Amino acid sequence: MSRLKLLINKYTSLPVPVKAAAWFAICNFLQKGINMLTVPIFTRLLTTEQYGVYTIYQSWYNVLLIFATFNLSAGVFNNGMIKFENERDKFTSALNGLSITVTTVLFIIYLCGHNLFNRLLGLPTILVIAMFTEFLFSPAFALWSSRQRFDFRYRTLVVVTVLMSVLSPAIGVGAVLLSSAHKAEARVLSYVGVQVCIGIVLCAVNFYKGKSFYVKSFWKYALWFNIPLIPHYLSMSVLGQADRIMIGKMVGLSQAAIYGLVYSISQMMNLIIFAVNNSFIPYSYKAIKNKKFKDIGKTANVLLLMWACMLVVIICFGPEIIRIFASSDYYEARWIIPPVALSVYFTFLYTLFGNVEFYYEATKFIMIASVTGAIVNIILNYIFIPIFGYIAAGYTTLFCYILFSVSHYLFHIKVLNKMTDGVRVYDMKFIVLISAVLVIFALSVVFVYDAIVVRYSIIAAICIVMFIKRNYFIEKIKSMK
Repeated sequence: MSRLKLLINKYTSLPVPVKAAAWFAICNFLQKGINMLTVPIFTRLLTTEQYGVYTIYQSWYNVLLIFATFNLSAGVFNNGMIKFENERDKFTSALNGLSITVTTVLFIIYLCGHNLFNRLLGLPTILVIAMFTEFLFSPAFALWSSRQRFDFRYRTLVVVTVLMSVLSPAIGVGAVLLSSAHKAEARVLSYVGVQVCIGIVLCAVNFYKGKSFYVKSFWKYALWFNIPLIPHYLSMSVLGQADRIMIGKMVGLSQAAIYGLVYSISQMMNLIIFAVNNSFIPYSYKAIKNKKFKDIGKTANVLLLMWACMLVVIICFGPEIIRIFASSDYYEARWIIPPVALSVYFTFLYTLFGNVEFYYEATKFIMIASVTGAIVNIILNYIFIPIFGYIAAGYTTLFCYILFSVSHYLFHIKVLNKMTDGVRVYDMKFIVLISAVLVIFALSVVFVYDAIVVRYSIIAAICIVMFIKRNYFIEKIKSMK
């Protein structure tokens, strides 16, 4: 009991920003984690074709969201909180109004040619209308939650996040079970219903506090800031969503569902990446400021090695992971796990170089790399999916993330040459070596997927090494605090 009391006292003594940061991280894991844990339920309640419809809906939503809302809750909102410090409520409600206006304009355009757009999206009218309804109200939650994070008001955000995280899958399961002929639509509409209901309430809160729908100076500032960034936002979204959309169009909804399952699993891995990088960013920024470049490189080596070991274990457990998350209809998805897991690794790698670019505000290079990667991905998918099937999408995406890493490496070198007279931050010999070994291993392990003894021996060896070296890794992680 005394130990528990000590922990409680330690928590209560923490500064509010530290408590808020911890709870915001928990909210993020709750929102994504619970959704991930429900994947095995829905993959068994829905046929692969029905789950494919839901997958295609989510993919198009993430792409069109950028056009329908201009991503107004992203970077421009945080900048606005500083620039318009004395009018934060007014700025929040004005951006909510701008988002609704942009969505309404896009919806009118859709209505003028809805049959054409339905064929392009591969979705029925009812689901496209549901999508626009979500566009209309979901930004209210994004803007409201960003405001809570900015002001370190975490208690209400935790309650709302838990409510959304629990209601969405719970109502979704009920809706799917009650539906007989339209299970895919039931899954989508139940999900949208929860988002919209909470979005309406928070939209009212935003407007009640800010009492402004249109403020010329705020709208002008937001449009001027965010429109140039749309190519970057769109490119990152396309790189994450184009595979499933193109598979659904070129191969079939069932194959899109199988690929979407592995993509959902990769999202859980990306959660860990973002959590690690969120700790690494302030650490690396402080080190750059203090000219301690070698410290960044040494810590990055440890993180990359740890991440590579974890991915090796995940790849080796590939067949078992698919069995846990879905029925036998999805079992062939195991062949996509190696390239998708490698893509997660290179996602972390390119963020290491991108952190340097962001520190020196070289956003032009970030946009160039993003747009190039997205275009190459679409071209490669168009060429190879018809030849090799949907599995090719995993490898085209991997190639694009490798291209991302190389591009960001070259750009970050260019930035360092300009800003630091040629200082080098990362140990590229080690990075190339660990990356090459990981790629060769991941692409080779598929040949022993049916040899359980071999796979489990590899997993055991890695776990033993990680356990023996645990103190070394723990100390390196602590050094980032």
